[in-house]
Amino acid sequence: MRVLVLTSSTGGGHDMRARALNAWIESCSTESAPLHATIFQTLEGTHALYRFGVFLYNFIQRRIPAAHRVYFPFLELAGFHRNASRILGRRRFLGLVRKVAPDLVVSTHAHLNHGYFTLARRCLSHNLPCATYCGELSGGYGFSRHWVNPGADLFVGADPDTCAAARNLGQDKRRIWNGGFLLDPSFYAPAPSVEEMHSFTQDELKLNPEDCLIVLSTGANGANNHLAFLKSLARQREKVQVVALCGNRNRVIHDIERWGRGQDVVTVRPLPYFNRMHLLMHCASAIVARPGTGTTSEAIMTGCPIIFNGCGGIMPQEALTLEFARRHGIDRIVRRACELPGIVSAMRSDGRETARARERMQALQPELRPGDIVDRLRDLVRTPGPSASLAP
Repeated sequence: MRVLVLTSSTGGGHDMRARALNAWIESCSTESAPLHATIFQTLEGTHALYRFGVFLYNFIQRRIPAAHRVYFPFLELAGFHRNASRILGRRRFLGLVRKVAPDLVVSTHAHLNHGYFTLARRCLSHNLPCATYCGELSGGYGFSRHWVNPGADLFVGADPDTCAAARNLGQDKRRIWNGGFLLDPSFYAPAPSVEEMHSFTQDELKLNPEDCLIVLSTGANGANNHLAFLKSLARQREKVQVVALCGNRNRVIHDIERWGRGQDVVTVRPLPYFNRMHLLMHCASAIVARPGTGTTSEAIMTGCPIIFNGCGGIMPQEALTLEFARRHGIDRIVRRACELPGIVSAMRSDGRETARARERMQALQPELRPGDIVDRLRDLVRTPGPSASLAP
């Protein structure tokens, strides 16, 4: 089975889920039933205008998140990729489709599951199975109408509320399935032992495994408020250990290292791109992150308390995550850097609250694993035709 996975780097969640799907497809592949996935950065890989749109989206996210309250409604109204005949760069996309010759097309992005599905079907077969995976955690304002394509064979939602939102927007309920979180396989591995966590914290991070450890997260596009948070913690004399994730932004690493020299209150370890988030989040007392679905889902799977970073305003898509968090009592948020020391101080003084936060996170873990999603996608191919995914 050959799977073409459509994604785009608007934010980091779409690519994260595409990579996760690829990893699970590889892990489920056998000699008797081989599976192979091809990931395509669809917007960036087809036309310069779409590449600029991705750049603009990410620039707004890094600099002025609240401005997405203008950009998001514009994209909702424009619907650039719903009509196949109006999609720019069609020849390049069709050339890829012919080369890959997929048995199945999966989109992890709201703007790639309409016109691109139509183009792929016109190129190969009108019965080519097409599916959408949506990682949003709630419906309402911020849930794009473009997630729903009634002509798709399957809509996989991360959460029951995601599936309900799709049904409310017109998706046939028989083609909707709650598949849980689509995350890297490491997040479904057994939790590390206390010895493993202590060894990692002490030997690799050079930190005290017995003390409070806060992780400052950054998205794939480098959006962060690391220095503001660190300076605020230092001003309040909040003695704490911090791991600052910096992605591929060497300038951020340099600035944090320079700031941290001679600090007697905050011990900070800036890290470049880090691929062992499962282990780090198990060791952390809490993670500070934008209200994205990816990090929130990872925090739930590791039971890591999360503090949402709302500095600069909340994007409509992030409002969905905050609504989910509010319903489940995990909605701690800082809207200014000066608010973080108070939350950290409360965590350190009351270990019971941290334990309760971990319990609330763990209670939200879905029953299904991404391997179940792969099985469901395989069923679409085994039973070809537009009605293949109709659930009993």
